[in-house]
Amino acid sequence: MSACYITRTRRGDSAVKRRVLFIVVASFALTSRASAQTHRVSADQQLLLGTWKLLSYVGEEIPSGVRSDVMGPHPSGYINYGRDGRMMVIIVGSGRKKPAGTVATPEEAEALIRSMLAYAGRYTVDSEAKTVTHYIDVSWDQSRTGESHVRAYKLDAGHLTLVTQPSNDPASGKKTVRTLIWERLK
Repeated sequence: MSACYITRTRRGDSAVKRRVLFIVVASFALTSRASAQTHRVSADQQLLLGTWKLLSYVGEEIPSGVRSDVMGPHPSGYINYGRDGRMMVIIVGSGRKKPAGTVATPEEAEALIRSMLAYAGRYTVDSEAKTVTHYIDVSWDQSRTGESHVRAYKLDAGHLTLVTQPSNDPASGKKTVRTLIWERLK
């Protein structure tokens, strides 16, 4: 082989290696940037992050304006907003009865299901409109699966107030606006 051919081959190998290295580095940089953007959160979303405990759940009927406790005077519940853009909520009504046996009877199970609501999915925050939208992937009774629910929000001294748009109350079926007040867990 001639020295000229060997030199060209080595130069060609070096050029290929540089191109491959450039592609690998560029791919890594793009993947890292996309990953960082996925976990970037707005200032208001940052304030929502974490777990909140339910303090009150009040509905106001439309058009009468009659107000009532949606799930009794002392409902329990939690809502969690994750950095990954996913949320979960579970609320149970006041005065739930534990089943008499190790397995709930059909009547007991029905009463427990009727005194609960739960769903999970993605969420987005609109800082200008002061709304959070829940995109429901799974729900306790399947009636809300696939829906998106917009909630107006207000943050004040460790409390989060969520107000629904006028819609059918999941407990009563009546057209209401529901206000839920949550306290941040520490």
